[in-house]
Amino acid sequence: MPDTERPLVIVDAANVVGSVPDGWWRDRAAAATRLRDALASSSDTSSEPSLGRLADADVVLVVEGAARGVRSVPGVRVVAASGSGDDMIVELVGDTDRARQCTVVTADRELRRRVQELGADVAGPRSVYPPP
Repeated sequence: MPDTERPLVIVDAANVVGSVPDGWWRDRAAAATRLRDALASSSDTSSEPSLGRLADADVVLVVEGAARGVRSVPGVRVVAASGSGDDMIVELVGDTDRARQCTVVTADRELRRRVQELGADVAGPRSVYPPP
């Protein structure tokens, strides 16, 4: 169960893996799994100061489409969107207590606008998943 005192970091899997030209389009589920595993093993400070240490946050990875089969692991809860991943992220932000620090990781301008209207902070993909 999430600790509401801990920051919440919601990661837009499709957008973040799409920011790294590593052949992700050949196997979207494998790309989302690599991202999930990188997030789970990340205990260092993020390059985005507002994110702090991912190990000290509740990390939620939102997957969609061909990546829906990716499962949660310790440190990263995976949420499979039945439709739009962006809509699921907005729903998660909307369901979060406004007093809780919430950051959405995405480069999608429209999604950034939508979650900022709900009080979330935003960070870019490279803040959690730098290219190799």
